[in-house]
Amino acid sequence: MGKFDGKVAVVTGGAWGIGGATARKLASEGAKVTIADIDDDAAQANLKRITEAGGTANAVHADVGQHEDIRRMIEDTTKMWGRLDILVNNAFGVVNPSGSLATRANAIDTLEEDFDAGIALLVKSIFLGAKYAVPVMRENGGGSIVNMASVHGLTYAPGWMVYETGKTAVIGLTKQLATEYGPDGIRVNAINPGHIVTEKLEQLWDKNPSGLKLMAHQYPLRKTGVPDDIANAVAFLCSEDASFITGHALTVDGGLTIQIQENLAVRMIEFARENPEFNNPNYY
Repeated sequence: MGKFDGKVAVVTGGAWGIGGATARKLASEGAKVTIADIDDDAAQANLKRITEAGGTANAVHADVGQHEDIRRMIEDTTKMWGRLDILVNNAFGVVNPSGSLATRANAIDTLEEDFDAGIALLVKSIFLGAKYAVPVMRENGGGSIVNMASVHGLTYAPGWMVYETGKTAVIGLTKQLATEYGPDGIRVNAINPGHIVTEKLEQLWDKNPSGLKLMAHQYPLRKTGVPDDIANAVAFLCSEDASFITGHALTVDGGLTIQIQENLAVRMIEFARENPEFNNPNYY
């Protein structure tokens, strides 16, 4: 018997990375999982992994920046499986409409369209997810929503205006939704991941292994995280083991935010990139 036998879950950004690991984790514990993602090929690949492991899943195309996609994602899931118990709001795009990186810009340099798009992906998508998921969860007598926030909603660095503003808002929205829908038996929590080496980040760090080693050195545990670290935390928050937990932002960051180190880490990595002689494992 799995923890989520008979339960139905939707995971946005469920094709790869944190979302992919979360979809697999929930399915491995018995949940029927909708993988909602804009990357159809990757979603199908994760669907195959789940079904080959004996799980039950479905993949739908969903751009969480689009109102209609979110409505359809919830509607299609409930039509297929008759209920919805878990919603994991994980999806986020890293490229703005202008083509710039969504994570790196300040107020002067950020285009208004990029600000609007970033906040829509980070915050509005969670509002819309709740808008359509909560009525279905009410019919079931309750449910669990987990929103992906970040340590960037707790600590701040120059150049991350949209991302850090959005992730801070995610934490606030989580607490508001928990207050609003607790009487309906719906728990709403968030997770603040530290640096998680997803498949795509792994490819990036492969080009600069000493940079990753330097990044890991900033953590008390002297390592960065992997997607399964966050997937396990999501599964806990969605389970009966966390039945008395709501409105909480669980930080899963290897101890990063008990220090004041992240700005230093970013500066040191940038310095390493500008000074090739620093990219030497003997320094660490």
